[in-house]
Amino acid sequence: MSMLKIKKGDTVKVIAGKDKDKEGKVIAVNQKDGKVVVEGVNMITKHAKPNAANPNGGIIHQEAPIDVSNVMYIHKGKVTRVGIKVDGDKKVRYAKSTGDVID
Repeated sequence: MSMLKIKKGDTVKVIAGKDKDKEGKVIAVNQKDGKVVVEGVNMITKHAKPNAANPNGGIIHQEAPIDVSNVMYIHKGKVTRVGIKVDGDKKVRYAKSTGDVID
């Protein structure tokens, strides 16, 4: 997979799937599989055995990865596509709707 345009810490909006129109912060990015984990989106229920960290075990609710193609970057309250351009001697991401440099 080529370089992903979504990074950890970005605020994104889900544009497809059961959690469509939800917004959240990106917690983790899996570049190899092209997946992202978004805070409060695609929640799953997991049954955990007792262990040192969780002595009682039980049911855990956590976020599952979703495909990066199902999220869009939020810039100034609106969704936008993200492009990459060369600024001086380094690559930077920019919002295609406004042309502003993101980072």
